[in-house]
Amino acid sequence: MNIATEAVQVGLEWDSRTGAVSVPIYQTATFRHPGLGLSTGFDYSRSGNPTRQSLEEGIARLDGGARGFAYSSGMAAITNLLLLFCSGDHIVVTEDLYGGTCRLFDRVFNQFGLTFSYVDTSDTAAVAAAIRPETRAVFVETLTNPLLKFADIPALAAICRQRDLLLITDNTFLTPYLMRPLDLGADITVYSATKYLSGHNDTVAGLVVARDPQLAERIYFHQNAAGAVLGPQDSWLVIRGMKTLGVRLDRHQENALRIAAWLQAHPRIAKVYYPGLDNHPGHDLMKRDARGFGAMIAFEVDDHALVEQVLLRTRLISFAESLGGVESLITFPEVQTHADIPPELRARLGINNVLLRLSVGIEDCDDLIEDLRQALES
Repeated sequence: MNIATEAVQVGLEWDSRTGAVSVPIYQTATFRHPGLGLSTGFDYSRSGNPTRQSLEEGIARLDGGARGFAYSSGMAAITNLLLLFCSGDHIVVTEDLYGGTCRLFDRVFNQFGLTFSYVDTSDTAAVAAAIRPETRAVFVETLTNPLLKFADIPALAAICRQRDLLLITDNTFLTPYLMRPLDLGADITVYSATKYLSGHNDTVAGLVVARDPQLAERIYFHQNAAGAVLGPQDSWLVIRGMKTLGVRLDRHQENALRIAAWLQAHPRIAKVYYPGLDNHPGHDLMKRDARGFGAMIAFEVDDHALVEQVLLRTRLISFAESLGGVESLITFPEVQTHADIPPELRARLGINNVLLRLSVGIEDCDDLIEDLRQALES
């Protein structure tokens, strides 16, 4: 089945007793045993909950993996994956990644002996050159945050197979609807399900999918042991959001392409980053490996004074962090989402004081363009 159809079907098989089309919210901490030494398959909701399991099975099917896992946030999901590694291990990481991930790596897990090298993961040769004898994994954002560089996942997967490394892909910006990294050779996908998968800015969640059953067992051990699991209410909200994933992303992308082209032609815009534009360095590669270009745009205005004007004078587009919801949001990465990245690295990457990041929603595109126009020109 098409991914859009699969997404609509998530949870439909879960209530054979009543035939409920919407999976029930099993708001329970524990489960009664039918007898001594017997179990219904559920004992305690940290170890497994039917609503959460419905979501976990659903994301595994969408991503084509062996097993899925749901966590209390995207950062909790990444934290759980880092428990696969030991002191002294080294990981090669996307350099222009989400600032919260950088903070987790450098200010939390560094103190436990993990080390990280930041490279341009759209440059396959740079990734290969960064690998050391103690390297155990490559962690890559498939479409980077905020500069929207695209990684050649099949090429990175080939390098990882040769070196016996795990390839972990953060596929938040694209979702399985636009690309399935496991099909391209990745071992693990991770998502901030807060974003496009739930899609309505009303819940915080993280998801992981593993391709190999044995690796999935290791991940489940850490999920159960550490316990940062997603609750049943939030699991239900993510399931509900995933059912409209296809139609939402189609509209998101349609709007994004029009807005990116409009921004590119505006005299106050110095640069536009959007992979759907023909001049984007990753455009042809994305046409090969993905079903679309996503709905995130980064752009530079021609004067720092214009940043505050745009942020405060947009009326439809909210000045807010996060992304991927039906509502359009605009963010200033240098002081918001990427403040934890060292200033010298931000400067080298181009995360500067004129760069804005726009999460394009599903509003009428003409209204969004008019909102940007009046904010830029007022």
